[in-house]
Amino acid sequence: MSEPVLVTGAGPVGLTMAIALARYGVPVRVIDRLATRTTRSRALAIWPRTLELLDAAGCADAFVAAGLHAHAVSLHTGNTTLARIPFGTIASSFNYLLMIPQSETERLLEEHLGTFGVMVERATELTDFVDRGARVTCTLTHAQGGIEVLEAAWLIGCDGAHSFVRGRLGLVFEGDTLPTGFVIADAHVAGSAIPPDEPAIFWHPDGAVMFFPISHDRSRIIADSGPVPLHRPDLEEMQAIVDRRGPDGTILSDPVWLSDFGVNERMVRDYRRGRVFLAGDAAHVHSPAGGQGMNTGMQDAFNLGWKLALVEQRRARRSLLDSYSIERSGVARQILSDSGRMTRVVLLRGHLAQKIRNFIVKQGFRIPAIRHGMANRFAGIMTGYPDSPLNAGSSRGLHGPEPGQRWVFGHDGAGGGIPRFVLASTDNAGARAMIARHSSLLAPRVCQPPDENGIWLIRPDGYIAAVARSTNWTIIDMALTGITAD
Repeated sequence: MSEPVLVTGAGPVGLTMAIALARYGVPVRVIDRLATRTTRSRALAIWPRTLELLDAAGCADAFVAAGLHAHAVSLHTGNTTLARIPFGTIASSFNYLLMIPQSETERLLEEHLGTFGVMVERATELTDFVDRGARVTCTLTHAQGGIEVLEAAWLIGCDGAHSFVRGRLGLVFEGDTLPTGFVIADAHVAGSAIPPDEPAIFWHPDGAVMFFPISHDRSRIIADSGPVPLHRPDLEEMQAIVDRRGPDGTILSDPVWLSDFGVNERMVRDYRRGRVFLAGDAAHVHSPAGGQGMNTGMQDAFNLGWKLALVEQRRARRSLLDSYSIERSGVARQILSDSGRMTRVVLLRGHLAQKIRNFIVKQGFRIPAIRHGMANRFAGIMTGYPDSPLNAGSSRGLHGPEPGQRWVFGHDGAGGGIPRFVLASTDNAGARAMIARHSSLLAPRVCQPPDENGIWLIRPDGYIAAVARSTNWTIIDMALTGITAD
């Protein structure tokens, strides 16, 4: 394990990837071509599932203390509230949406990475690489033009939507670009009846305007600008949009960021080629509707980190890495579908179509189960891996999660720098025998199961790998044997 893993791109995804490796003692270098961290707010939303994973990595407390806790999102048309989706029913200890500027997210991640002795190497760019089968030869260009040839164990491209790594691999970024542009402002907001800690979306025949709190007196305002060339708005244009589409009396002032953006819905088919991986925007981009982009990329990192650590520690066979693309591309396809659908609902044109949409939303979200289900879906706790090649067994007839689903009761499977699987069972003798047999993968402790008649095998990232009846240890044994290094 002498050759490091090279992570290119020190945004939230690259930093999370480096943390996911460094916490398990995997040598890692993380580079970024920019000389400094971003000062822009950019991605704002961190959902509960990402906070759960950050908590397992040991850094959620800093995020929780630094961010604004949003407890609901609301939908409006004019002065009429169509729906309000509370987050308090989310089945997580983090039952809120954390609003925090990307600049702060990167600062907190970089500080936590530093506790493992890893520093970001800035003004350093990956300019070439060759996968040689046993290693990846990477050419790095440093500030002042210095050239370094690095022999890396693996290369992970977290280098964004215009990924050099993806382009160098020749992977097609399949998908479309939406014909509608958007304008954006981070500004002081006054005079509005919108709760200062609650995202709010206003629908209007002309389009939508959306408010996302950054602090108690400053928000991000996003509006669609129609099928026109992208342009940077000024405060006067943003105020005019808010006056027409938003809540009465809302005054914008003191903008710290005015910009525009288009929306792409694209992804690669495979996140891995040999010893090279893609994660985050390098692998998938989609509409910002639902605030899932950064969260999806950070969860890519947590998924790959423990697998790569086990392979590097010679505890798991390399075929474990094949599950990364299968699992995470399935999630990305679902999010592309969901966010694309939400964007088209927001951008719906035509008086009759909008009237029908508003009626359906108002009536539908009166039903508590629909509000609860939508909140859990946004939160990411419904995300799972039903088609994972790592899944074994079934919880049919048992009270508890299926293989591929999130383990609700939370645990940290890390121990001594090793990603650990954890057993949940009341059969102590059987559990001890299994731990002795698979000591390279299993934590020495046993969790309480949700059903005393079952056995659950929990992955290091808190998802279920296998489920069996309390006497059927063979299923658990085969699941672990399929992962264990030869």
